[in-house]
Amino acid sequence: MSVTKEKLLHEVVAGLRKKYNGKDLTEFLVRLGAQFGDIYQRFFRLYGEREDFSSQFNQLILALAEMYLSRDEALKELDRQREEDKNWIMSQNWVQTMLYVDRFSKNLKGFMKKIDYLEDIGINYIHLMPLLKMPQEANDGGYAVSDYRAVDKKFGSMADIRNIAKIFRQKGMLLELDLVLNHTSNEHEWAKKALQGDKACQDMYYMYDDRSIPDAFEQTLPEIFPENAPGNFTYLSEINKWVFTVFNTYQWDLNYTNPKVFTEMMKILLNLANQGVDVLRLDAVAFMWKKLGTQSQNLEEAHLLLQLLKACTKVAAPGVVFKAEAIVQPLEIVKYLGGGVVDECEIAYNASYMVYLWDAMATQNKRILENGLENIPRLPKGTTWINYIRCHDDIGLGYADQDIWGAGYNPFEHKQFIISYYVGEYEGSPSKGQRFMYNPKTRDARITGATATLLGLETALENNNQQAIDAAIRKILLMHSGIMSFGGIPLVYYGDEIACTNDYSYLSDPSKADDNRWLNRPVIDWKKAALRETEGTLEHRVFTNLKRMIQIRKSLPEFYNENNYQLVKNSNPHVFTFLRQREWHKTLVVMNVSGQQQSIDAQVLEQSGLGHFIYDVFTERDVLLTNNQVTLEPYQFLWLKQK
Repeated sequence: MSVTKEKLLHEVVAGLRKKYNGKDLTEFLVRLGAQFGDIYQRFFRLYGEREDFSSQFNQLILALAEMYLSRDEALKELDRQREEDKNWIMSQNWVQTMLYVDRFSKNLKGFMKKIDYLEDIGINYIHLMPLLKMPQEANDGGYAVSDYRAVDKKFGSMADIRNIAKIFRQKGMLLELDLVLNHTSNEHEWAKKALQGDKACQDMYYMYDDRSIPDAFEQTLPEIFPENAPGNFTYLSEINKWVFTVFNTYQWDLNYTNPKVFTEMMKILLNLANQGVDVLRLDAVAFMWKKLGTQSQNLEEAHLLLQLLKACTKVAAPGVVFKAEAIVQPLEIVKYLGGGVVDECEIAYNASYMVYLWDAMATQNKRILENGLENIPRLPKGTTWINYIRCHDDIGLGYADQDIWGAGYNPFEHKQFIISYYVGEYEGSPSKGQRFMYNPKTRDARITGATATLLGLETALENNNQQAIDAAIRKILLMHSGIMSFGGIPLVYYGDEIACTNDYSYLSDPSKADDNRWLNRPVIDWKKAALRETEGTLEHRVFTNLKRMIQIRKSLPEFYNENNYQLVKNSNPHVFTFLRQREWHKTLVVMNVSGQQQSIDAQVLEQSGLGHFIYDVFTERDVLLTNNQVTLEPYQFLWLKQK
């Protein structure tokens, strides 16, 4: 194997010098030398049995060189800076948001005029939801891409993306875009040519002449959208073939057993990087490799593909970060961050922590929150979580049954309670969420709805109940304190900073009306947003408090993005406490998840290495002990430091 590798390296370098004679490839070749072993090993494990292995490998390296040479000099300089400071993404300075451009600011040019709004609150890392060219109707919110190299005209152009990226670099901000790796739209050029009988394009997808292999796959494959798109294959009458479609019938799964697919997607990835994108959210990565007799999720080959993508990116655009969109069990998610052994993705979503927080707000106790966190594995060095309360998607109750049992609940009954609570059916619940993907056989469902609505603000406003409004605002701030102070990068979902409630306008749009996730994808009312500057309004209360939270977070070295929290046990089931520490800096975070006044013993301060003379860094007030206890008001949080 080593001889083959050395021979191939010689061939690759010779081919590069021949094709790019006169071009300065010094930096590229140094990086290629450092990554060559990893690239070769993973490419060989995936494609080494093929007769055309060497030529396919050469094509990949030539493609990397092409993309490196077309990279802007300003981006190359940024690459060098980030290579020097490998943990730059771990800074506590980063605070993210995600937003739909058309619902936030109509288009990209409009977005450029709203950057100062995000800067005002302290957000400096922005995920612009799917923007690439997509079919007008069947597009899964942009996750069915018909052209990876063009921005959909309703948003603007790729030139707008480059301009935004340039502005962001000047302001020290980060730009994140989606890259859908698992599938294309059926309107993609490859799909269109496949339907015309082009064999090479048909080979870009998993296509079968009859149902024998699809039926064999179906024996072990789950259904992702059993209501809307049952099964995992779609019949193509034009060519009398079946195509793999794990998600929707119009999303054709790419066939990564074909190395041409990998090389083409690698070029697409680097083309986005060359527009100035800092972070690529890699969508549906758990599904990228298909294998008979398995669920075709989280397979070893899917990880090899991601490791290969990362190794190649470190050669051509090393400043680019990968975020894994893999909403899987905690033990599985760590594998997408390399497991501490190899480089894969640097960031993943902390879906478990999100669910635990929502659980605590419904139960008004910390049992599952604390128990679940004890079972989440720590992340490899140099990788981090995105901690979030809401996102564009539904809330899936994906915590492990053992976490629920461990907290003293029956898993089925407890999940039914959580669903009932957040859709407002449980007596006394102020929430107005809705069920998503309800399964009448299992009674399982996910939950949709805006943060503010799920926490009772919409109901409180309808009833003009000031006490309930105050409680809802306190809940909103409490949950955000949980993501701001925890280990990882906090994500403030767009609209939450001004307490947007459910947006029902989607019901009048036939293309959206059957998908209630649009409840939590608001069209921003800029008159409402302007109220953030008017004291006494709920928008002002939420916006200014979140702004302060962000400012303080950035000032505390112990809020560095490493997953290094320490749970601090206390005897009050309603008060969650954890410690953040970095060198001699430390903050004890205290959260009362109940609607009643609570207290904890001063012994918790001693366990954390704090004395009895403490202050809350958020309110800048001394915290006085009463009967040797710290007292918290309903839904209050404290960030405690030693005086």
